[in-house]
Amino acid sequence: MARRYVLGVDSSTTSCKVIAWDHQGRAAAVGRAFYPTHSPRPGWYEQDAGLWWSSLCRALGELFSRLSPSQVEAVCISNQRETIVAVDSEGVPLREAILWLDERSREQLGYIHGTVGRERLHRLTGKPLSKVPSLPKLLWMAAVEPEIFSRTAKFLEAHAFLVHRLTGEYRTSLACADPVGLVDMSREQWSEELLQELGFRKDQFSQLVKPGEIIGRVTSSAATQTGLPQGLPVVAGAGDGQCAGLGANVTGPETAYLILGTGVIGGFFSSEYRIDPAYRTLYAPLADSYYLETVIKGGVFTVAWFAEKFAAELKKPWLSSSVEELLEQGARGVPPGSDGLLLVPYWLSAMNPFWDPDAAGVMIGWSGAHGPEHFYRAILEGVAFEQRFALDEALRAGVEDFEEYRVVGGGSRSELWCQIVADISGRPAVTLSSAEATALGAGMLAAVAVGWYPDCRKSAAAMSAPGMRYAPDGERRRIYERIFLEVYRSLFSTVRPLVDRLREITREGNSGA
Repeated sequence: MARRYVLGVDSSTTSCKVIAWDHQGRAAAVGRAFYPTHSPRPGWYEQDAGLWWSSLCRALGELFSRLSPSQVEAVCISNQRETIVAVDSEGVPLREAILWLDERSREQLGYIHGTVGRERLHRLTGKPLSKVPSLPKLLWMAAVEPEIFSRTAKFLEAHAFLVHRLTGEYRTSLACADPVGLVDMSREQWSEELLQELGFRKDQFSQLVKPGEIIGRVTSSAATQTGLPQGLPVVAGAGDGQCAGLGANVTGPETAYLILGTGVIGGFFSSEYRIDPAYRTLYAPLADSYYLETVIKGGVFTVAWFAEKFAAELKKPWLSSSVEELLEQGARGVPPGSDGLLLVPYWLSAMNPFWDPDAAGVMIGWSGAHGPEHFYRAILEGVAFEQRFALDEALRAGVEDFEEYRVVGGGSRSELWCQIVADISGRPAVTLSSAEATALGAGMLAAVAVGWYPDCRKSAAAMSAPGMRYAPDGERRRIYERIFLEVYRSLFSTVRPLVDRLREITREGNSGA
């Protein structure tokens, strides 16, 4: 008898990955397709939503070259969060999708505050006021592109867009709609009062389904395009961060997840709905549970930015290593503290705890002795220091302490970064046997939906396995603790007024030029 699998889809910021998982969480086959991000102006980030679908089709084609579609029992999608696209009555995009890291909607924050109120928005949606949720992006569209806004039949996050292409239904997971910033978290539905006050209609958004439920079935047209069997169950997923938390087996307060991705996400389990400026609150894929998340927008993004802008010449035609790999090799020889170089990683503004849309990165301690390897290590350390800062704030706000980080995402492949995280946080950093935690979490939801396991805790326990364990080193820990307590913790607050004044001066100067 042929073995049976579930498919976990990770539709991320840069690519679509489809992985076939067996009952033990082992990957039987993988398909992958990449797509670009477009930046029409500084701080603007867009993407052709049609590429989400064509990339899913290509990834499935690659996967089905390795196993038969008849062996698949269900498919579940996880998606890049907060990214949103406007479509017409046929589901065709009217413009490029606006990505989660987009910075254009600063003016809309003032409108939301004046119309809804900062505290009320936070209480209803679990999201402090910031540019990351889809909401300010939609209000920007209404203000700047009213013709497109008026023609829009539906506003779809990536999960809803792909579910519609697969099933023909405008339905989405509650845990995918949640980051849009218009869901009433206590009532588990679109907030009628926010929609009305901000000029939206409920019919412009998809019907909500709880994660793990069968949301629809593959149509004959979608089957032809994807190779999936017609009638295959499509299971409601969750955002990439929440699915990664499930894939890392964070199903209780004993562990926390840390996603070293384009943005760095720290996630803590909660069995009750709670809010605080120290974190944002999202639905967990587990029933009646939440993840309290801290966010550093400039994670791997900052690493890639530095490699592209300032270290590209390190790459030689005769070397197989990437620029990042070459930088990491050099950074291993740099001592803790990067020989006096320290970085605050606000390359894409700051979320918790400052929620400052104008925040900018800071680097102090430069000297002629520093080279690219020092800057690279300072980025890794800066992100880890900022995560420690976020963790301290979350603990102060009542988040239950935990035993270890489960580290996932592309950055988890860096042994140096994982060790730095352990040394600075004072908690072991444990990777997974599979680096694809997001797709695995989606696979776990599918496994429960088709009856492999009775609930997500059982599927996570059976399908998630630990990998490498990095324990804090005593001597490095002491050095990092002094840097954190004596310098890093107060660094941004100290220079913040100067950063703000610098931005004001340059804005005034450029506007008058």
